[in-house]
Amino acid sequence: MSFLHKLGLGMGSGTSTGFSLPLHSNSRSRTPGTPISDVGGARSSDLPGSTRVSNGLKEFLWNLDGLGRGALLDLGPAWQTTLSFFIDRGFRVSSEDILRGWKAFLTAEETRLRDNADACETLDMTPSGRAARFLLENLQYQRASFDAVLLWDLLDYLEPTLVKQMVANLTEVLRPGGVILALFHSKKPEGFQRYRVADSNTLQVISSEIICPAQKVYQNREIQDLFARCRTMKSFVGRDQLRETLFIK
Repeated sequence: MSFLHKLGLGMGSGTSTGFSLPLHSNSRSRTPGTPISDVGGARSSDLPGSTRVSNGLKEFLWNLDGLGRGALLDLGPAWQTTLSFFIDRGFRVSSEDILRGWKAFLTAEETRLRDNADACETLDMTPSGRAARFLLENLQYQRASFDAVLLWDLLDYLEPTLVKQMVANLTEVLRPGGVILALFHSKKPEGFQRYRVADSNTLQVISSEIICPAQKVYQNREIQDLFARCRTMKSFVGRDQLRETLFIK
Protein backbone atom coordinates (compact mmCIF):
# COMPACT_ATOMS: atom_id res chain seq x y z
CA MET A 1 0.00 0.00 0.00
CA SER A 2 1.42 3.38 -1.00
CA PHE A 3 2.15 6.26 1.36
CA LEU A 4 -0.75 8.34 -0.02
CA HIS A 5 -3.22 5.48 0.26
CA LYS A 6 -2.29 5.01 3.91
CA LEU A 7 -3.31 8.63 4.43
CA GLY A 8 -6.50 8.20 2.43
CA LEU A 9 -5.03 10.39 -0.31
CA GLY A 10 -4.52 8.00 -3.20
CA MET A 11 -4.19 9.61 -6.61
CA GLY A 12 -7.58 8.27 -7.60
CA SER A 13 -9.34 9.09 -4.32
CA GLY A 14 -12.73 10.67 -4.52
CA THR A 15 -15.25 11.09 -7.26
CA SER A 16 -15.35 14.19 -9.37
CA THR A 17 -18.54 16.14 -8.67
CA GLY A 18 -17.70 19.12 -10.82
CA PHE A 19 -14.75 20.61 -12.64
CA SER A 20 -11.07 20.04 -12.00
CA LEU A 21 -9.03 23.00 -10.81
CA PRO A 22 -5.46 23.43 -12.05
CA LEU A 23 -2.65 23.67 -9.52
CA HIS A 24 -2.32 27.24 -8.33
CA SER A 25 0.94 28.90 -7.43
CA ASN A 26 1.84 28.95 -3.75
CA SER A 27 4.72 30.17 -1.61
CA ARG A 28 7.16 27.82 -3.37
CA SER A 29 6.60 29.47 -6.74
CA ARG A 30 6.35 33.14 -5.79
CA THR A 31 7.87 35.54 -3.36
CA PRO A 32 6.18 35.07 0.05
CA GLY A 33 3.65 37.78 0.73
CA THR A 34 3.38 38.93 -2.90
CA PRO A 35 -0.22 39.96 -3.61
CA ILE A 36 -1.82 37.55 -6.03
CA SER A 37 -3.23 40.52 -7.93
CA ASP A 38 0.38 41.29 -8.88
CA VAL A 39 1.26 37.82 -10.16
CA GLY A 40 -1.89 36.84 -12.05
CA GLY A 41 -3.48 33.40 -12.15
CA ALA A 42 -6.92 34.47 -10.90
CA ARG A 43 -9.74 32.07 -11.75
CA SER A 44 -12.68 33.11 -13.88
CA SER A 45 -16.08 33.73 -12.31
CA ASP A 46 -18.33 32.08 -14.91
CA LEU A 47 -18.60 28.67 -13.22
CA PRO A 48 -21.89 27.17 -11.93
CA GLY A 49 -22.64 26.98 -8.23
CA SER A 50 -25.23 27.61 -5.52
CA THR A 51 -25.27 30.47 -3.04
CA ARG A 52 -25.66 30.68 0.73
CA VAL A 53 -26.27 33.61 3.02
CA SER A 54 -23.15 34.09 5.13
CA ASN A 55 -23.58 35.81 8.47
CA GLY A 56 -19.96 34.94 9.15
CA LEU A 57 -18.78 36.93 6.13
CA LYS A 58 -21.01 39.85 7.14
CA GLU A 59 -19.48 39.87 10.63
CA PHE A 60 -15.99 39.42 9.16
CA LEU A 61 -16.46 42.54 7.02
CA TRP A 62 -17.97 44.48 9.94
CA ASN A 63 -14.80 43.85 11.95
CA LEU A 64 -12.69 45.11 9.03
CA ASP A 65 -14.81 48.20 8.43
CA GLY A 66 -12.83 51.41 8.60
CA LEU A 67 -9.49 49.61 8.40
CA GLY A 68 -8.48 51.37 5.20
CA ARG A 69 -5.76 49.72 3.14
CA GLY A 70 -5.50 46.41 4.94
CA ALA A 71 -3.88 43.10 3.93
CA LEU A 72 -5.86 39.90 3.44
CA LEU A 73 -4.70 36.28 2.99
CA ASP A 74 -7.03 33.95 1.08
CA LEU A 75 -6.14 30.28 1.62
CA GLY A 76 -8.35 29.00 -1.17
CA PRO A 77 -8.24 29.32 -4.97
CA ALA A 78 -7.70 32.81 -6.37
CA TRP A 79 -11.23 33.50 -7.60
CA GLN A 80 -11.48 36.74 -9.56
CA THR A 81 -14.77 37.68 -7.87
CA THR A 82 -13.25 37.35 -4.39
CA LEU A 83 -10.10 39.23 -5.39
CA SER A 84 -12.09 42.06 -6.94
CA PHE A 85 -14.42 42.28 -3.94
CA PHE A 86 -11.57 42.95 -1.51
CA ILE A 87 -9.29 44.90 -3.85
CA ASP A 88 -12.17 47.28 -4.57
CA ARG A 89 -12.36 47.86 -0.82
CA GLY A 90 -8.70 48.82 -0.66
CA PHE A 91 -7.22 45.51 0.46
CA ARG A 92 -3.91 44.07 -0.66
CA VAL A 93 -4.76 40.41 -1.31
CA SER A 94 -2.45 37.39 -1.20
CA SER A 95 -3.70 33.93 -2.15
CA GLU A 96 -2.30 30.48 -1.39
CA ASP A 97 -4.28 27.33 -2.17
CA ILE A 98 -3.12 25.36 0.85
CA LEU A 99 -5.14 22.21 0.19
CA ARG A 100 -3.68 21.75 -3.29
CA GLY A 101 -0.25 22.52 -1.89
CA TRP A 102 -0.70 19.79 0.73
CA LYS A 103 -1.75 17.21 -1.87
CA ALA A 104 1.22 18.13 -4.08
CA PHE A 105 3.55 17.86 -1.08
CA LEU A 106 2.30 14.37 -0.18
CA THR A 107 2.64 13.21 -3.78
CA ALA A 108 6.22 14.50 -3.87
CA GLU A 109 6.96 12.73 -0.57
CA GLU A 110 5.68 9.42 -1.95
CA THR A 111 7.80 9.81 -5.09
CA ARG A 112 10.85 10.58 -2.97
CA LEU A 113 10.35 7.48 -0.84
CA ARG A 114 9.76 5.28 -3.86
CA ASP A 115 12.84 6.48 -5.74
CA ASN A 116 15.20 6.63 -2.76
CA ALA A 117 15.12 3.69 -0.36
CA ASP A 118 17.47 5.49 2.06
CA ALA A 119 14.91 8.26 2.51
CA CYS A 120 12.73 5.86 4.50
CA GLU A 121 15.42 5.77 7.18
CA THR A 122 16.41 9.44 7.16
CA LEU A 123 13.03 11.17 6.79
CA ASP A 124 10.85 11.77 9.84
CA MET A 125 7.63 10.18 8.62
CA THR A 126 5.59 10.99 11.72
CA PRO A 127 2.65 13.39 11.24
CA SER A 128 4.64 16.04 13.11
CA GLY A 129 7.64 15.57 10.83
CA ARG A 130 5.52 15.83 7.68
CA ALA A 131 3.79 18.95 8.99
CA ALA A 132 7.12 20.63 9.79
CA ARG A 133 8.49 19.91 6.29
CA PHE A 134 5.34 21.20 4.63
CA LEU A 135 5.34 24.44 6.60
CA LEU A 136 9.00 25.08 5.70
CA GLU A 137 7.81 25.76 2.13
CA ASN A 138 4.26 27.00 2.70
CA LEU A 139 2.64 29.86 4.62
CA GLN A 140 5.97 31.64 4.58
CA TYR A 141 4.95 35.19 5.49
CA GLN A 142 6.45 37.73 7.83
CA ARG A 143 5.07 38.03 11.32
CA ALA A 144 2.03 40.34 11.62
CA SER A 145 1.64 40.60 7.83
CA PHE A 146 -2.15 40.38 7.58
CA ASP A 147 -5.26 41.98 9.00
CA ALA A 148 -7.57 39.20 7.83
CA VAL A 149 -7.46 35.53 6.79
CA LEU A 150 -10.04 33.55 4.80
CA LEU A 151 -9.43 30.03 6.08
CA TRP A 152 -12.61 28.50 4.62
CA ASP A 153 -13.20 24.82 5.59
CA LEU A 154 -9.72 23.48 4.80
CA LEU A 155 -8.91 22.47 8.41
CA ASP A 156 -11.43 19.64 8.08
CA TYR A 157 -9.33 18.16 5.24
CA LEU A 158 -5.83 18.36 6.73
CA GLU A 159 -4.06 16.03 9.17
CA PRO A 160 -4.87 17.15 12.74
CA THR A 161 -1.15 17.50 13.58
CA LEU A 162 -0.66 19.84 10.63
CA VAL A 163 -3.79 21.77 11.61
CA LYS A 164 -2.34 22.56 15.05
CA GLN A 165 0.95 23.80 13.64
CA MET A 166 -0.73 25.71 10.83
CA VAL A 167 -3.15 27.55 13.12
CA ALA A 168 -0.19 28.54 15.30
CA ASN A 169 1.59 29.92 12.22
CA LEU A 170 -1.51 31.79 11.07
CA THR A 171 -1.85 33.40 14.46
CA GLU A 172 1.73 34.65 14.12
CA VAL A 173 1.17 36.23 10.69
CA LEU A 174 -2.04 37.91 11.90
CA ARG A 175 -1.76 41.41 13.32
CA PRO A 176 -3.26 42.24 16.74
CA GLY A 177 -6.97 42.77 16.19
CA GLY A 178 -6.83 40.75 12.97
CA VAL A 179 -9.73 38.48 12.00
CA ILE A 180 -9.91 34.87 10.75
CA LEU A 181 -13.02 33.45 9.09
CA ALA A 182 -13.17 29.64 9.20
CA LEU A 183 -15.84 27.10 8.26
CA PHE A 184 -16.35 23.73 9.93
CA HIS A 185 -18.58 20.82 8.92
CA SER A 186 -20.82 19.34 11.63
CA LYS A 187 -20.36 15.89 10.05
CA LYS A 188 -17.98 14.45 7.47
CA PRO A 189 -18.91 15.94 4.10
CA GLU A 190 -19.76 13.52 1.30
CA GLY A 191 -18.46 15.81 -1.44
CA PHE A 192 -16.07 18.71 -1.73
CA GLN A 193 -16.83 22.41 -2.17
CA ARG A 194 -15.00 25.64 -2.82
CA TYR A 195 -16.21 29.09 -1.83
CA ARG A 196 -16.00 32.55 -3.29
CA VAL A 197 -17.46 35.90 -2.25
CA ALA A 198 -20.54 36.97 -4.22
CA ASP A 199 -21.39 40.07 -2.15
CA SER A 200 -21.08 41.36 1.41
CA ASN A 201 -23.26 38.61 2.93
CA THR A 202 -23.38 35.90 0.24
CA LEU A 203 -20.98 33.11 -0.67
CA GLN A 204 -21.09 31.13 -3.87
CA VAL A 205 -20.63 27.41 -3.22
CA ILE A 206 -18.99 25.43 -6.04
CA SER A 207 -18.88 21.63 -6.13
CA SER A 208 -15.40 20.47 -7.08
CA GLU A 209 -13.17 17.46 -7.53
CA ILE A 210 -12.12 15.99 -4.17
CA ILE A 211 -8.53 17.01 -3.49
CA CYS A 212 -8.15 15.39 -0.07
CA PRO A 213 -10.78 13.41 1.84
CA ALA A 214 -12.14 14.91 5.05
CA GLN A 215 -9.94 14.00 8.02
CA LYS A 216 -11.78 15.14 11.13
CA VAL A 217 -14.98 16.71 12.43
CA TYR A 218 -14.04 19.30 15.04
CA GLN A 219 -16.17 19.82 18.14
CA ASN A 220 -16.62 23.24 19.76
CA ARG A 221 -14.07 22.59 22.52
CA GLU A 222 -11.47 21.40 20.01
CA ILE A 223 -11.98 24.52 17.91
CA GLN A 224 -11.60 26.75 20.96
CA ASP A 225 -8.39 24.94 21.91
CA LEU A 226 -6.95 25.34 18.39
CA PHE A 227 -7.54 29.10 18.48
CA ALA A 228 -6.77 29.59 22.17
CA ARG A 229 -4.56 32.61 21.37
CA CYS A 230 -7.51 34.48 19.86
CA ARG A 231 -9.51 36.59 22.30
CA THR A 232 -12.90 36.37 20.59
CA MET A 233 -14.89 33.61 18.93
CA LYS A 234 -18.31 33.97 17.31
CA SER A 235 -20.14 31.20 15.43
CA PHE A 236 -23.05 31.00 13.00
CA VAL A 237 -24.60 27.61 12.24
CA GLY A 238 -26.31 27.16 8.86
CA ARG A 239 -28.95 24.72 7.69
CA ASP A 240 -26.37 23.16 5.39
CA GLN A 241 -24.46 21.85 8.44
CA LEU A 242 -21.69 24.41 8.01
CA ARG A 243 -20.55 26.38 11.02
CA GLU A 244 -18.97 29.76 10.26
CA THR A 245 -16.63 30.89 13.00
CA LEU A 246 -14.81 34.19 13.54
CA PHE A 247 -11.61 34.51 15.54
CA ILE A 248 -10.10 37.85 16.56
CA LYS A 249 -6.51 38.05 17.72
